[in-house]
Amino acid sequence: MAARKENEVIIRENEMQQCFHCGDKCREDTIIAHEKLFCCEGCKLVYEILDENNLCNYYQLNNTPGSQEQKRTNSARYEFLEDEKIRQQLISFTNGNITDVTFLIPQIHCSSCIWLLEHLYKLDKGIKRATVNFLKREVHLVFSDQETSLKKIAELLNRIGYAPHISLDNSKDTKKLTSHKTSYYKLGVAFFCFGNIMLLSFPEYFGLSDVLEKDFRILFGYLNIFLSLPVLLYADMDFFKSAIAGLRQKRLNMDFPISLGIVVMYARSLFEILSGTGAGYMDTFAALVFFMLAGRMFQNKSYERLSFERDYKSYFPIAITVIEGGKQVSKAVSEVSRGHRILIRNEELIPADSILLKGVANIDYSFVTGENIPVLKKPGEKIYAGGKQLGAAIELEVVNEVSQSRLTQLWNECDYGQNKENKLSSVVDKVSIYFSIIVLLIAMGAGIFYMAQGNNPKALNAFTAVLIITCPCALALSYPFALGNTIRILGNSGLYLKNTGVIEKLSHITSIVFDKTGTLTKSGSAQIKFYGDTLSNHDLSLIFTLVSQSAHPLSRLLATELETQTRVKIDNFKEITGAGIEGIIEGIPVRLGSAAFAGKVIPPDGHINNNAEVHVSIGDQYKGFYDISTKYRDGLKETLSTLADSYDLQLLSGDNSAERKKLSVYFSDNEKMHFEQSPSDKLNFIRNLQHNKNKVMMLGDGLNDAGALMQSYTGIAVTDNVNNFTPACDGILDASRFYKIPAFLKFSKSSMKIIFASYIISFLYNIAGTWWAVQGNLSPVFAAIIMPLSTITIILFTTVSSNIAARIHNVKS
Repeated sequence: MAARKENEVIIRENEMQQCFHCGDKCREDTIIAHEKLFCCEGCKLVYEILDENNLCNYYQLNNTPGSQEQKRTNSARYEFLEDEKIRQQLISFTNGNITDVTFLIPQIHCSSCIWLLEHLYKLDKGIKRATVNFLKREVHLVFSDQETSLKKIAELLNRIGYAPHISLDNSKDTKKLTSHKTSYYKLGVAFFCFGNIMLLSFPEYFGLSDVLEKDFRILFGYLNIFLSLPVLLYADMDFFKSAIAGLRQKRLNMDFPISLGIVVMYARSLFEILSGTGAGYMDTFAALVFFMLAGRMFQNKSYERLSFERDYKSYFPIAITVIEGGKQVSKAVSEVSRGHRILIRNEELIPADSILLKGVANIDYSFVTGENIPVLKKPGEKIYAGGKQLGAAIELEVVNEVSQSRLTQLWNECDYGQNKENKLSSVVDKVSIYFSIIVLLIAMGAGIFYMAQGNNPKALNAFTAVLIITCPCALALSYPFALGNTIRILGNSGLYLKNTGVIEKLSHITSIVFDKTGTLTKSGSAQIKFYGDTLSNHDLSLIFTLVSQSAHPLSRLLATELETQTRVKIDNFKEITGAGIEGIIEGIPVRLGSAAFAGKVIPPDGHINNNAEVHVSIGDQYKGFYDISTKYRDGLKETLSTLADSYDLQLLSGDNSAERKKLSVYFSDNEKMHFEQSPSDKLNFIRNLQHNKNKVMMLGDGLNDAGALMQSYTGIAVTDNVNNFTPACDGILDASRFYKIPAFLKFSKSSMKIIFASYIISFLYNIAGTWWAVQGNLSPVFAAIIMPLSTITIILFTTVSSNIAARIHNVKS
């Protein structure tokens, strides 16, 4: 025999061998390496890759996790990924150093798949981050172009058994695994078998089995076994896979008692038919699987409708400035399409992949890459969605549709180190585990009790009925369905939340902190007067050019006031948060902002104004100031008065204290109002409140308050019709619904009460069902019908109760 590598032998034999990696049976060539069996070189290679990188914990999560469908020959070629045009179609972002790409991986099927794919960075040092979306069977990768490439990553995925499905179709909908074909097939198979088994069981139903000849009874029994096999081997496999996966992770999930009941019922039926001692329960077995599948499909369909991963049209009440016919027009993001020319101001987020047409872009991709080093772009270069402009306004042409995946991905991935775990949801998971153990003990106790009395049929009925009817599904579904419907109602009413966990946070709020400009004040409406030297048309043109670059509410007000002026070229634009804006226009330095920023020294006992002021300096000469009498939001006094009854209210403003007198109407305690606060001051103020055990909700305009929004327990960005969306927030409030804040908070508390009420209903149902089942008189098929009804009951209860609560609190418009 020829010499082979050490520790590797190929044995030819007829007996079946199980591969350590994938679990397949090998009839001919079995490779023995590292004291383990492998069915092929591919499986051995995957094991060696994992072993070399200390990733063999993969096999502890799931034994033989590499399913047969994962295997692909190593002859797969990915040279086409070196083509720059093809590469551009696949990637969602690149800055020449860091690249984002999302691959569809159909082979993802269990927890070990997720674990391995999220540890890809250990197999390729160029991969910086990997995130798996199990429902969509996608893996989102962030990698360094200097250390690896798209081709190498695709080859790595193929080598470890997760070959990516690469489609060059520009429609991203083709990547979504929203099809329920498999579920429909399984439901159809179960229904077909169930119906035919019932037909063959009619003699048993009508007591005619004794009339039939023995050969017919045997034939009908064998036909029932034959018809039950597709149900056992195909239709009910999801229950078994879920139960086995839970056991491998040393936990009992809600599918374990269901699977156990199915096995016991089928085994007993098979024994009776083959031994000739009875007709079995194959009709009950098929009916059980059919009704369970129907109930689960109803559950999934209902949850999809309530899913909080909605379309971006529902998420973001933001608009973008579109240039049409030389005029600036505000359009909803959903209306922006390829070919539109858009204007992006300082600090505004770019919602779609675009080509830079005019201006110098200084793009901050920190939301995408985590790196806050701006990237300089010149006209003609491509700018990806998710970047934020720092500097003067730029004009771009949209080349791709507004990307739902990019916007929602930015929002959902920016956790900023906060603990996002939903405590209530984790408690439910733990309760479900103990629930399964208790149910199993009760079922075994009932079965043993009746067997001791010699009543085996009743023992079987009691054992299986308890397992089937006492399912923790209703308990586990209370949380997602109640909050799923709540988040849908809030979204329809103008409050768009990142996820359901934010609702739980809103119910625990103790303090509310408000920003002033753009939050308490209305954007787009104000009385503006200028005090100082007479301004020429040229001066006004310079001011208009400068304020047009900024998205700050006061800048937008001045831009609207001066929109008849001509905008000219600007250089070196800067916006100093909390101070003002400046730039070089036609060689002339222009500054707008606070008095100190514009070079005006005001003595301590000097000018005091009750309105907002924007001071102007042109050519290093102080010109005067704009007196801006901003209007506060409609219903502000009533809103704050209602909130003050239940929460500690605070005001943080970057402006001076000129409007203290006005605001004293809304904040009776002067110590609750804090002015001239820099972004770092706001952040520290939030921290100090939190040190005193306060659960703080921050409401800001999303521009100067990103740090405070991130730090707060719940950060809500208040937006009018401007594109000031920031991933720093937990929610976005349509400014026109500001007066509904008290209603939203009350509704959040009511939603949590609805969850607890649904838990009580679920427990009462299970207690009653268990008591009925242990009597031994409840048919398993009847239990299988009642169990999905409990799920439907919870769905209807949470949905109807949420809608009623929304009406009571006047949440719905």
